[in-house]
Amino acid sequence: MKIVIMRHGEAEAFAQSDAERALTPSGRAVSKSAAEQCVAKGMKQFDKVLVSPYLRAQQTWQELEYVFDARDVQFCDDITPYGDSAVVADYLQALIEVEKLDSVLLVSHLPLVGYLTADLVTDIVPPMFPTSGIVCIEYDVAQQRGELLWDIRP
Repeated sequence: MKIVIMRHGEAEAFAQSDAERALTPSGRAVSKSAAEQCVAKGMKQFDKVLVSPYLRAQQTWQELEYVFDARDVQFCDDITPYGDSAVVADYLQALIEVEKLDSVLLVSHLPLVGYLTADLVTDIVPPMFPTSGIVCIEYDVAQQRGELLWDIRP
């Protein structure tokens, strides 16, 4: 099964709170372009999409939803910037097993995206994601172990 992890697009530096930081126009365009590159690598359909409740992640998904086909989209409070990657990895494992998913997309933030990638692909150090960066992991549910297939670094 495939797990695709994406960091939100470029956001404004300041807002009333971190959760309210909006995407820049460039952040919107680059996110859409990264999604199109993901499709070119064979990932267009997702059984489940999990999106951070933060504005910049939601706006990133707004750009992606015109590129990807998604069966189910949910906002997930656990995938904010300082979410616990081990908890998210366990949640993903359970979700995949219970719902029999073949593909999942997460739209989230640093540092969580890097730590989560390293939790799923245990032989790597947490990668540094650029804004709109994407990784694709081939994940073996039975072994609870993934292999990094490719990344997009716009």
